[in-house]
Amino acid sequence: MSSSCWDGWINYFKNIGYSCIAPCWPYKDATPEELRNRHPDPEIASNRLSDIIDYYELIVNTLNEKPILIGHSFGGLIVQLMLQRGLGSAGIALHSFPSQGVGIFRFSFFKAWWNAIGFFTTERETYMVSFEKWKNAISNGLKGDEQKQSYYNYAIPESKLIIRDAFKSTGKINFTKSHSPLLFTSGGEDKMITPALIYDNYKKYTDENSITDYAEFKNCNHLVFCAPVSIELAEFILKWLAKIG
Repeated sequence: MSSSCWDGWINYFKNIGYSCIAPCWPYKDATPEELRNRHPDPEIASNRLSDIIDYYELIVNTLNEKPILIGHSFGGLIVQLMLQRGLGSAGIALHSFPSQGVGIFRFSFFKAWWNAIGFFTTERETYMVSFEKWKNAISNGLKGDEQKQSYYNYAIPESKLIIRDAFKSTGKINFTKSHSPLLFTSGGEDKMITPALIYDNYKKYTDENSITDYAEFKNCNHLVFCAPVSIELAEFILKWLAKIG
């Protein structure tokens, strides 16, 4: 998804007093329509998970204080990996892609992500989610015109390599290590990453001196930014941040 998916949340948290940034990934500094027209894009296809983490670390190091990290889907895994490097004061993983070793070999997970992972296809070309997939598994529950508009607003090509890297050592988390407060959220209507999978990820964290929390929103699909409970979710996050201080 395009980083523009965060625009509504940026406005919400800025109005409360937070400073917010949502840097796009390398080679994605363009409108979703422009990025779709570049598909298959060899530059985006070359992105690797370790490069993305290093890229965000450079950004964090320019800030005056450690940020609160919020990531959605694959970004949720990136939040976990960044906290492991000590790069955030807190982390929020929305409908997080599972870290290495967390039940990823479930049939339902591979069925949902098979095309994006792109096994047996060239890694030099990007993956572009079809509208049919978007309609049935990402924006399910929205009205037809809302599904079309969300696809136009957010859907962009992605690197297959970066997703494959999640299954390798690059995507590994030390679940026994102390970490900044971390919140996992899931959606009962999410067909891409089920609540059970996210809950398994949450339960892997075992350090008793670290805050790790979990919350499920029953009526939330994978596209949390357009889901009916989007504002409810943002308000919950705000209360959670207040609770952890």
